[in-house]
Parts: sequence; C-alpha cells; structure tokens
Amino acid sequence: MKLLADENMPFVQELFGDWAEVTTCPGREISPGQLRDVDVLLVRSITRVDEALLAQAGRLAFVGTATIGCDHVDTGLLARRGIGFASAPGCNKVAVGDYLLAALLRVAVHKGWQLAGKTLAVIGAGNTGSEVAGRARALGMEVLLCDPLLAERDPTAFVEFDQALRADIVSFHVPLVRDGEHPTWHLLDEARIAGLDGEQVLINACRGDVWDNRALLQRQQGPEPLTLVMDVWEHEPEVLAPLVPHVLLATPHIAGYSLEGKVRGTFALYQALCTQQGRAVAVTPGQLLPSPPVAAVTLAEVPEQALLERLVRLVYDIERDDLAFRRALGQPGFFDRLRKDYPQRRELGSLRLLGVDNDLAALGFKA
Repeated sequence: MKLLADENMPFVQELFGDWAEVTTCPGREISPGQLRDVDVLLVRSITRVDEALLAQAGRLAFVGTATIGCDHVDTGLLARRGIGFASAPGCNKVAVGDYLLAALLRVAVHKGWQLAGKTLAVIGAGNTGSEVAGRARALGMEVLLCDPLLAERDPTAFVEFDQALRADIVSFHVPLVRDGEHPTWHLLDEARIAGLDGEQVLINACRGDVWDNRALLQRQQGPEPLTLVMDVWEHEPEVLAPLVPHVLLATPHIAGYSLEGKVRGTFALYQALCTQQGRAVAVTPGQLLPSPPVAAVTLAEVPEQALLERLVRLVYDIERDDLAFRRALGQPGFFDRLRKDYPQRRELGSLRLLGVDNDLAALGFKA
C-alpha cells in the first residue's frame, strides 16, 4: 500500500510505516501526477482535494484530512468514486481553546481589562466554539452563542448574529461556506465592520475568508480602529501586509497547532484506515507523546488573572508566535515556512497545577 501525506502531519511513519510505503511532501505541492499510484492520501486544510487533484488517482481508496473542517475536500466526489473518507472532528479544539485563552489574557493586558464580567460572543458553537465558550465561562465571562444551524433545534440557547456583534469580544469558529442558507464567506463584511464600536475586540481562528480583510484595513486606518486577533487571513498563504501593523496579535494559522492536537488528527485517520483495512489498532496517542518540558507547578494561592496569564505563557507564549510572524512578514513563502517549522507546542493539559483546591481544569490545565 502506498501512502502520501502532508509533511506537517506528525507520527505518520510511526503509525503507518509498518504496513505502508510512506511518502510526505508539502501540502500545497501535492499534484495529480503524484497520486497516480497512491492508495491513501492524508492531507490538512491547505490541500484542496477535488476533481482536478484526483484526475490521475486511479488506485486511490482512502482520503483523510487531519482537520475539523472539510470545506477543502469534495466529499461528494469521493462518495461517487467509492473512495473512503475520514476527518478528525474535535482533534484541535483543545489547542484552539488554549490559543483563545492566551489571546484573551493578552487582550486584557493591552486594554487594562478584567475579563470577568465581559461578554464574549462565540460565532459557531461546534466542537471548537464550545471549547472556547467553556474557557471563557471559567474566566467569569458572560458567553453568547451564535449558531443558526444549532439554533434550529434550541432557539433559546442562541442569539442572532447582529446581537452577537454587540459583545465586548467576538470570536469566530465557523467553517467556510460560500453558498446555501447560511454562507460564511465575508460573514463579517464591510457594512458590519463599519457598524462596530471602537472598543470591541474581534478574534478569528477559523477561516480567513470569513472576514473581509480589505474592509477591515479601511476600518483600522480610520479614527476608531478595533482590537484584532488574527490567526487566519483571506487568500492564505498571501497576507494583506498593510493590515498587520493594525492587528494586536497576528499568527500564521497555527491556533490548532499543538503537538497533542496534531497527534489526535493523525491518530483519527489511523483508526479510520485500520477500520477500513480490517486491522487492529496497535498503539494509543499517549504512547506517541514525549514528556512535557514542565510537568507540574505548585501554587501558593488560587491564581488571579495576572498570575493566570503567566501560567499560560509558561506553556504557550502567543506573543512569541506574533513576533515570529512580524519578523518574517514579506519574505518569500514566509507563511508556509512558519507553519512547517513551527516549534513544538504543548497544550495546557500537559501542566498539572498543585497546591490549591480550586479546580483549574475548566481552563485547560491538568486536574
């Protein structure tokens, strides 16, 4: 069996190497000719799996994406051709929760805010959005959920989009949908951007095309700029460079890039392929993970917001990612290079907090 995988997927050799001939390459460079004699294709969000890519894939029997979203995969085409498919729902929701927690705490320092009592609107309340909502509630924030699909089942639990846009902080966690009843392309468009209050904070850790970046730039160059946290960018890997100086935190689509999240993504595809091939699952994700550099910290008191920010930074320093982005901006291929060479990042759950009775697991730390 021949297997081709995105080179940014970890532990592919360890999981598949004993029963497949494994080849890896950059996800954006996967070409139709490479798939001519491939049986299994494993991708991430940057590889568009469509009719053009599969034009010569006569042997392909399985496609897996180590991501939550599937908007980059033509699943209907796979079904018509009888090609097995698997994704990894929820694989990086914890990592995105860590990213959002780090971003919220950094925003609080920037604006001189106490987060408790502030309102956070979560646009898209699926796996990732629900994780973010849980972290915010643990901070004492008031959470508003906006998700028209879920609201059809329980309207009382959700608010309309325009109401959500009045929150102190608005965080987006939706897939990219270009048509249908609930499109998300330019969900935050020029008119809505113009109507926001200058004190508001916007966070995007889902898909860049959900925001109209040029309209944002126009707003940011005006008298009442917004506070922005942007992990994703319209037209990636291209970035609207003039917008970056007007963004508080700028990162290269790495919100979900924890080592644990990557392992979960690869492992989900391993499980799915084992099922298709009738093979027994021989390893667990925990067997693949190395020991964290800092495993435990003893606290003398329940951490207030300032100490919590320091504890999060001990595991994940979001400002380091922001600095690397700004230093590399404008260099040829900088966006994909930052993703490819991204340093090993552990989740907050790798750190156990000792010495206090207060349960900090709701914030992501190990209980």
